[in-house]
Amino acid sequence: MANPTSTPAGKPGRKQLIVIVCLIALGAMAGAFILRSGSAPKTADAHADHGAEGGDHAKEGKDDGHGHAEGGAGHEEEEQEAKGPNGGQRFTEGDFGLELLLVEEGGQPRFKAWVYDKDRPAPLAGTQVTVSLARPDGTQEDIRLTPRGDALQSEQVVAEPHIFEATVAVQTPKEPFLFTYVAQEGKIAMTDAQVKAASITLDTSGPAVIRSALQFPGEIRFNEDRTAHIVPRAAGVVESVSANLGAQVRRGNVLAVVSSAAVSELRAELQGAQRRRELAQATYERERQLWEQKISPEQDVQQARQALRETDISVANATQKLRTLGAAAGSPSLGRFELRAPFDGMVVEKHIALGEAVKEDANVFTLSDLSSVWAEMSIAAADLSQVRVGERVVVRTSASDMTANGTIAFVGSLIGEQTRTARARVVLANPQGAWRPGLFVTVEVVASETSAPVTVASSAVQTVNDKPAIFLKVDGGFVAQPVTLGRSDGKRVEVVSGLKPGARHAAAGSFVIKSEQGKSAATHTH
Repeated sequence: MANPTSTPAGKPGRKQLIVIVCLIALGAMAGAFILRSGSAPKTADAHADHGAEGGDHAKEGKDDGHGHAEGGAGHEEEEQEAKGPNGGQRFTEGDFGLELLLVEEGGQPRFKAWVYDKDRPAPLAGTQVTVSLARPDGTQEDIRLTPRGDALQSEQVVAEPHIFEATVAVQTPKEPFLFTYVAQEGKIAMTDAQVKAASITLDTSGPAVIRSALQFPGEIRFNEDRTAHIVPRAAGVVESVSANLGAQVRRGNVLAVVSSAAVSELRAELQGAQRRRELAQATYERERQLWEQKISPEQDVQQARQALRETDISVANATQKLRTLGAAAGSPSLGRFELRAPFDGMVVEKHIALGEAVKEDANVFTLSDLSSVWAEMSIAAADLSQVRVGERVVVRTSASDMTANGTIAFVGSLIGEQTRTARARVVLANPQGAWRPGLFVTVEVVASETSAPVTVASSAVQTVNDKPAIFLKVDGGFVAQPVTLGRSDGKRVEVVSGLKPGARHAAAGSFVIKSEQGKSAATHTH
């Protein structure tokens, strides 16, 4: 008989089943352990948004200088990325390992690195580490790390912003290693649609001519060469007024009519002189004919000629007196005379009314041709050597953002006793009448013109952490690039350092990016 405990052929026995179940359980446990640990080996190309900083600058056991402490709340993502025991970025290749961290000591960020062999600290002797940084503005920088205590540390300071592509070259006594990563600390994320919606204009840095200028306060005044103060020249009573204040008049237009006794006497004198001249002319003609007929002596002809010449003088004298008063000689009314415009212009002052008695020297009208005006300014004695007749200037007013170009037409030779300044003026064309007398302006005198290799628009410069900065365009947003500024002419600003030609950056609307940057200041501040 067959043994009851025996196993039929082709079927597993009880012991075999137990072994199979144990193997399946061990496999499941190993798979769960692998999934939980996530300790896949790191490749040489380790790209991370926060790079070697472990999310931010770090200090061992201290605040990192950016408002966060190492291992503190809010760094869960960085802690997941930080593979090294010191909180830095871990790079591995085979048994070799490197941990790189950007630490901030004394307010100056530097690189710090640790070397491992099979996850154990390795000797630093003979090991060289060089970090090559490629920044968005096109600058390249090599930073060498040297042994210091139990780690390698750089003497060079890693300037902000900490957005760069880094290549880490390691030379050990055995073999070299090469790793890469990307750091994007402080990046202001903005899509192309957001940039367009915010009306942010992108520009490229490049060379330009910078005009250094001196600025002087000034005021728009009437062009006194084209301004007339009209007076009656003879006392009288106003019969009519045809020009109103602010009216545009043409040359020869009647402004007012005045009735004057003095004018009446002059016209009567002229008429009397003209009658005497007519009589003297007839007498002369008769005496000349009699002399030619040898009836009268030549002496009578000469006396008649002398009398005619005297009447000519009387007529000319009376006519000139009327012209001096601006009164026409042939007016049908003896006492009436007209005040006329001497040129095209505007009535800017009026001190006359119907029926009013006016004196001969009363200023009844002020007429000015506002097609050109003066911009007068005060020049301090120390600046007179740089302000010369013929120099180009730019006149600006903050009232309406108007600007005009001109040249200096006059510089005073005397310095005021009270102000200790000299007067200078610029003649400005004013065809539209926008430059109104009394308007305060700023006159910029172009002192020199120089070419600058790197310039940006004035609107592109913002202040970040009390320093001037330009917002460079990077993939997916912008980054604040600290710069050192030089000369400026109000439109373009010279960048002495911190920016290369051809750098793409935000120009108009850059303040919007600054406001976006400020939103993250509470969580990442310096």
